[in-house]
Order: sequence, then C-alpha cells, then structure tokens
Amino acid sequence: MNNSAAATLSENQPFFSVKDIHAYYGESYIVQGVSFEVNEGEILALLGRNGAGKTSTLRALARVDTPHVQSGEIWLNGQAVHKMKAYQASQAGIQLVPEDRRIIGGLTVEENLVLAQVAEPRGWEIDKIYDHFPRLAERRKQEATTMSGGEQQMLAVARALARDIKVLFLDEPYEGLAPVIVQEIERILLQVKELGITTVIVEQNAVAALKLADKALIIDTGQVVFDGTAQEVLENEQLRHEYLAI
Repeated sequence: MNNSAAATLSENQPFFSVKDIHAYYGESYIVQGVSFEVNEGEILALLGRNGAGKTSTLRALARVDTPHVQSGEIWLNGQAVHKMKAYQASQAGIQLVPEDRRIIGGLTVEENLVLAQVAEPRGWEIDKIYDHFPRLAERRKQEATTMSGGEQQMLAVARALARDIKVLFLDEPYEGLAPVIVQEIERILLQVKELGITTVIVEQNAVAALKLADKALIIDTGQVVFDGTAQEVLENEQLRHEYLAI
C-alpha cells in the first residue's frame, strides 16, 4: 500500500471504535457483542438500567479487568487496544475514572497528582491542573480522602488528565453529588471536550449525561439496543421509558 493510500485509510477510520466485544466474567456472559464508534473530542453517554452491563463494558474497554473470555476488537487511532494489557492501554492514552474514584489515602491532593506522573507519558503539568481546578489548588496540601465527594471526583478527573490522555472513561461521575457540584463537573468535562479528548460516560443520571453528550449508546442485558445522537434519546419518550425508566 502506498503512503497516500495508507493516509486515506487512516483518515477514514474512526478515532475510537469498538467492534463486537464479548466478555465473560466467571460463568456470566456480561458483554454481548457491543459495537460503537466515537470521533475525537466527542462525548458518548453509555446508558442502561442497573445491571445492564454498562460498567462491565467500560472496564473491558479500558482493559482493567481480565474476563474469563473476551473477543472482539477495540481500536484507538489505529492502535489495537484489544491486544493490550491495562498498563499498555493507559500508555496509549486510555484513562478510567472508576465509580469509587480510587483516591489514595494518606496522600495529599498534590501527592496524588504527582504520583500519577511518575511513569511516562505525562499529561498536564500540575500548575495547569490547578488553573483548571482552582478548588484543588486551594486544597493541595490537604489529605485527599478528607475532601468532599465532589472534590474527590474533581481530583480523580484531574489525575487522569495528569497522564497523556486521548480517551477518558467515567463511571458514575455524578453519583452522590449535590447539583451545584454536578454543574462544576460538567463545566470541567466541557473543557476536556474543547481540548479534543474523547469521553465516554456511564451515568445513572441519564438526562444530565444526555444534555452533555453528543452521542448515546443504550445497552440492555449486555447488548446494544440504541446507537445514535443524545438528542434523539432526549426526544424519544418511549425509548427512555423502556430502557432508562425516565
């Protein structure tokens, strides 16, 4: 293949694509043929009822779990993520902020951020993080786990940005947060979008996620039942009622 043909092929590939992913955890067949595509800088809301397989899908894509059996393909800007281990996926630019945030106890806010940059490749410098997260700057010397839930969520996102990130996975980022803090997290995620970082959000607060997102993927019992725009879901009452109970 000549260089011009290779360049054309690369340009035609979606930035992040998932092709027919299947995953078993123990005897449970959780992820059943999930496929979707997201362009660079887009926000995708990954939605479904409790137990639909959202978190399992997210963790399989980020390579943080090792299912009993997994098949299918995951591509990031031409890189075969499905062939990578978790640390390799992280080095390639995939960062997961899990539901429990995984803030390291006994360390300050700043120490949590510095620790994220121990290994290459690094992302934002600490000063840049503080410019975008002034609340964290105010608490830089505070033990991180003594902060509020919303502040810890900010730190979890900031810690992901401390890496050289291309795709951000967020698992229930709004859970347990006051509406004013949710708005602050949304402001930060819009800034992340402006930087060209692709974001996939799993969130029970479906309306909030849809208002932020460009695209929506709804799964039910591990299978995709809707793949389209976020606006389509907001305008389709029957779809929301059947699969999201809203």
